[in-house]
Amino acid sequence: MMFSKSKMSKQKFIACTGKNKKYEFVNPKELYIKQGKENIPVEIISDKQGFVYIVWKKKKYLVDIIEKNQNQYEILVNGVSYSISVESPFSYKRRKFLAKSKEESKVEKIQAPMPGKIVEFLVEENQVVKEGEPLLILEAMKMQNEITSNIHGKINKINFHAEDTVMKDDILIEVEK
Repeated sequence: MMFSKSKMSKQKFIACTGKNKKYEFVNPKELYIKQGKENIPVEIISDKQGFVYIVWKKKKYLVDIIEKNQNQYEILVNGVSYSISVESPFSYKRRKFLAKSKEESKVEKIQAPMPGKIVEFLVEENQVVKEGEPLLILEAMKMQNEITSNIHGKINKINFHAEDTVMKDDILIEVEK
């Protein structure tokens, strides 16, 4: 379970919600959630039927882990679903750094959403495009798909030619913001 009480040494963790709200807690003996500057104690209890509860601010919340994938959890607390990740302080800093560097990147890479053959490019290098503007036609399974720009910017580089076959996630075009 994500909050366990064992005889291991104390370890700091950070639970992050889908909206990047941060809750710090220490494992194992004393469990606190940091809310602002205040550390609020949390207690994990279970009843005779095996149900697990979190007691926080003198309220009891039923907890059920629906899905776990590495450090990503989907939990139900009193019937409400939450998606959180449990991070170490190091992985949390790394995650924030990667998100920040992605935001700061000036080049957006337009990837192939599926394997297919490029029918034609509708733009050329150094052309200015708007968000939603068609960039190329990609044929996959005898269907022609229009690939559009998801940002406003200038075509920096076109990595393929018409009639080229591409794989899923190949970088087709680079657009500079």
